[in-house]
Amino acid sequence: MSKEYLSEEGYAMMGAAFEVHSELGGGLSEEIYQESLEWELGLQQIPFQSKAELQVYYKGHLLDKRYIPDLHVYGELVVELKAVRALTSEHEQQLLNYMHITKKAVGYLINFGPPSLEWKRFILQEYIPQK
Repeated sequence: MSKEYLSEEGYAMMGAAFEVHSELGGGLSEEIYQESLEWELGLQQIPFQSKAELQVYYKGHLLDKRYIPDLHVYGELVVELKAVRALTSEHEQQLLNYMHITKKAVGYLINFGPPSLEWKRFILQEYIPQK
């Protein structure tokens, strides 16, 4: 069940990312890919929210610091975009932090930087709803 959880939604979202990469190629800035992917998601009628601030609490106290993931897609997928030479463990940890804060089970790390689109799908079992 866990591998299949939200797989159709992820497939559709990644299709939009591949379309952007096909159109623009690699090597541009992350902001260009962000705006282009938002446009493509809209064209494909895939619901998303861009740059939504996530509140962070410490012992019940709301902190001033906010986390801001690049996209929430279908209200369930946390998406972090990069345009770098190679993904690092720091990029992965950033996405995992966003997933823990939002308590979302599925996240995508998408890198438009190399010649071909690079992406990773992460699943946090503890946030998959139990039936």
